[in-house]
Amino acid sequence: MQVRKTTILAELPSKLVSHGRPWLIAGVAGISLLGVVAATAVVPQTSPATVLDAHPVIEDIATIPVSIAPSTLPYIHEDRIQPGDTLPAVFNRLGIDDADALSFIQNDKTGLQVLRQLRAGRSITATVTPGGQLLSLSLPYGSERFTIERDKIESDFSVRTQEDATLETIVEMRSGTIRHSLFGATDEVGLPDSVATKLADLFGTEIDFHTDLRKGDSFSVVYETAYDQGSVAQTGRVLAAEFINQGKRHVVILHEGANGKEQYFSGEGRSLRQGFLRSPLAFSRVTSSFGRRLHPIHKNWRSHNGVDFGAPRGTPVKATSDGVVDFAGQQNGYGNIVVLRHRGKFSTAYAHLNGFASGLRKGMSVDQGDLIGYVGSTGWATGPHLHYEVRIDNTPRDPMKVALPAADALEGKELALFKRKAEPLLQRIALLNYKSKTEVATR
Repeated sequence: MQVRKTTILAELPSKLVSHGRPWLIAGVAGISLLGVVAATAVVPQTSPATVLDAHPVIEDIATIPVSIAPSTLPYIHEDRIQPGDTLPAVFNRLGIDDADALSFIQNDKTGLQVLRQLRAGRSITATVTPGGQLLSLSLPYGSERFTIERDKIESDFSVRTQEDATLETIVEMRSGTIRHSLFGATDEVGLPDSVATKLADLFGTEIDFHTDLRKGDSFSVVYETAYDQGSVAQTGRVLAAEFINQGKRHVVILHEGANGKEQYFSGEGRSLRQGFLRSPLAFSRVTSSFGRRLHPIHKNWRSHNGVDFGAPRGTPVKATSDGVVDFAGQQNGYGNIVVLRHRGKFSTAYAHLNGFASGLRKGMSVDQGDLIGYVGSTGWATGPHLHYEVRIDNTPRDPMKVALPAADALEGKELALFKRKAEPLLQRIALLNYKSKTEVATR
């Protein structure tokens, strides 16, 4: 039986000499380490007497003491906003112990707006010293980034905003079926609340979601979502949507006109907007109706040619329809007044204004909903309110009762352009419908 033992390579030449094989010395001494290994592999082992003895070598190595000084370099933290996050909570999670920085952001005008817009999932970046002092902080701000930085010498903070290049906008699609309520169905398919609310607004003129909704009604929607480094940053525009209510199909599509203005239209090119808004104020109450009344200043009976809306001084006044500024200035008892000329024989007047929108002038085009002035009490007025008139052929009519024209439908080349742009969006909706029917059939 042959026995093999491990031999330390450094002792191999002397062992070979002691066994009467001096001719191997030169060979061993002149070869590389690989050659030495090869030599050990061919040593004849015909009997136990020829087995080489192993001599282990043990050497103590002194340990070298290592001293690591505390780091003075700042840390860079990357995190994401959590649901319900507040700035103190963010500071605590990132190890920031800096009352000056917290106070600066909470008292900065832009900083306050940023804090109101904190959205879960958006990214945060902070540079913090080991002692918890904040050197810089970057937070999402709409499509930009809000960044504060501490000056290294003065230790004061400065603010800058920059375009958020990490935002990526993609088009998403969702479809669902009504089982109990619209918002229950949108939640079930993961549709953002803002998109669900927009759906209710878009179809609200034709569908009463309190009384008309039925089990089995369905919707499909194509919308934009902006992502920040893989997480949802914000929900964008609804590009197209379909709602099938009691078997009737309703479609809306966002279209940018030749003037660059975006509006929603039906599949046939009919605008979803009203031709005229009934009130030029978002929140108000009627304090004096159209018709004859006892004048509050002159104390005699006169015709009141408009409707008075009570509202605090400075309340924004908006154009009730698209038009052109025909007059903007002072006019007798009207005080500061704006008169807009609309298509056809229609015009509207907005009186007793405290002031006009910046840059408003005669001949300027305005869109429905544009700011034109502010509620005041100029002219013959006992307090702040808006006097609003609708005129047909310059004859005043009751704004609350007169039949007002609907918004124009697209025609000619504009209609052809609309249909061409709408086709890819309608194909997406058709794909959603096909997928939905296929899933139902396979259940």
